Amino acid sequence: MPTDFQLHERLAADCVAVTAGPLSQVLLMKDANFPWLVLVPQRAGLRDFHDLAPADLTTATREIVAASRVLQDSLRPDKINVAALGNQVPQLHVHVIARFHDDPAWPNPVWGVLPPEDYAPDALTTRVAAFRSAFDAQF
Repeated sequence: MPTDFQLHERLAADCVAVTAGPLSQVLLMKDANFPWLVLVPQRAGLRDFHDLAPADLTTATREIVAASRVLQDSLRPDKINVAALGNQVPQLHVHVIARFHDDPAWPNPVWGVLPPEDYAPDALTTRVAAFRSAFDAQF
């Protein structure tokens, strides 16, 4: 990966590292209200999905599918939401969120519904380890 890539400070503060794919860092949002992965392509200067090189677009799509499968297989959600907004964090990143009919935001988007809830330390460690293991099978 390019040495000039740096994770945006907001993503670094709001997430914990799970693993790295061929293109992207895979992060877990530190919000126990919603199982929420964030994929960040490790390329400097990207703002929008269409900024990716053609080969990276293919890889990014495969990583989104892998993240979706990890959440689906691990948690059995009712729906997987995928979004690349970037309105508050300009660095290209893709949200992959497991949604449940009984989650506190359903059927609306998760943003701004509740303040983030910290994971219990053991729960965070367990979730990261489980997701890391699941991604090992995907990558």
